[in-house]
Amino acid sequence: MLIKIQLSCMMFLQFFIWGGWFVTLGTFLGNNLSATGGQIAMAFSTQSWGAIIAPVFIGLIADRYFNAEKILGVLHLLGCGLLLLMSQTNDFSVFYLYVFSYMLLYMPTLALVNSVSFNQMNDTASEFPIIRTFGTIGWIISGVVISYVFSWDTQESITSGALSNTFKMVALASLILGALSFTLPKTPPYGNDKKNFSLKSVLGWDALKLLKDRNFLLFFVASVLICIPLAFYYQQANPFLVELGMNNPTAKMALGQVSEVLFMLLLPTFFIRFGFKKTILVGMMAWVIRYLLFAYGDVGEKTYMLIIGILLHGICYDFFFVSGQIYTDFKAGEKVKSAAQGLITLATYGVGMLVGFWIAGKVSDAFIIQSGQHDWDAIWKFPALFALVVFLLFLLIFKNEKINFQNKP
Repeated sequence: MLIKIQLSCMMFLQFFIWGGWFVTLGTFLGNNLSATGGQIAMAFSTQSWGAIIAPVFIGLIADRYFNAEKILGVLHLLGCGLLLLMSQTNDFSVFYLYVFSYMLLYMPTLALVNSVSFNQMNDTASEFPIIRTFGTIGWIISGVVISYVFSWDTQESITSGALSNTFKMVALASLILGALSFTLPKTPPYGNDKKNFSLKSVLGWDALKLLKDRNFLLFFVASVLICIPLAFYYQQANPFLVELGMNNPTAKMALGQVSEVLFMLLLPTFFIRFGFKKTILVGMMAWVIRYLLFAYGDVGEKTYMLIIGILLHGICYDFFFVSGQIYTDFKAGEKVKSAAQGLITLATYGVGMLVGFWIAGKVSDAFIIQSGQHDWDAIWKFPALFALVVFLLFLLIFKNEKINFQNKP
């Protein structure tokens, strides 16, 4: 029981830290640092660079030479210092250096907290989802604290620079998690067998042969492309809600994570009953509907449209990305399962999101109607149309196939 409590606290803090500054990053940069859409895109893209570099770091260093819990502690303690520096700068070029360095430290910790958790579990399938749910709760609580406890995301607070306090809040959480990590159960390195180690396997290149399969190739391309609309949500949603004058926008965005938990519970039933193709098509169409709701919603009589758009996050994310992970596991089989998941992660959170953040920045800059104001109708219609094109291509080209988990290829 003690170990489960430790792991739950670890996961809670891990995602409390991320959600506590990443959600409001675009709003902070636009107001505190007067950053352009292109500069905001650069800051968000540090997540993608971290995702690209993290597998190399984990494979070459963490998995081979150090206990996971110790390196987790070191990374979060270093991250604490960078978060404090991020809260104190008013120069974007300096801020970018700090946030880039921070994401190089943070993104590897996502794999490390999983390693620490898995090492303590006998039945991962039944035990891990419960532990991981505390991470989602941590993300939700961070938004509630920002909006309802401290009110840092009100128009007056944003104008006075209060959003810089989010970095101080998560810096404290990072300090606590860093110290807590050294008390976690020992998780020794996995990669002591250097003969079986290869950089290609770490990067997922061993799974490239799966792209010879027409269906998997189409899914792979669709996964990269759908990350472009996803990037719009991460980068633009909070500044959009703040600009429209929504009360407690950060806490309301946390409703998306509540939705994510609920639809995660529904996903297995939907997946088994309707199959992979229909499940992933529902996920794609949810992106189209969400952005149209954002385009035509407002903070008056149509506020419900914005709330529904936020609540669709569970379908958008779970029905596409989680079902995609299940499909990848099925297509890969035991020999290249880990490599295949690494390849998809590298392609989506790495390449796909990197391109998506860049496009989102360009589009937002193109539709500035006056200082600090955007033509949000036009901005949101772009990812809606883009997601619709991906939906139609997948609908017409992808051949439905039955997934039998008892008979993997």
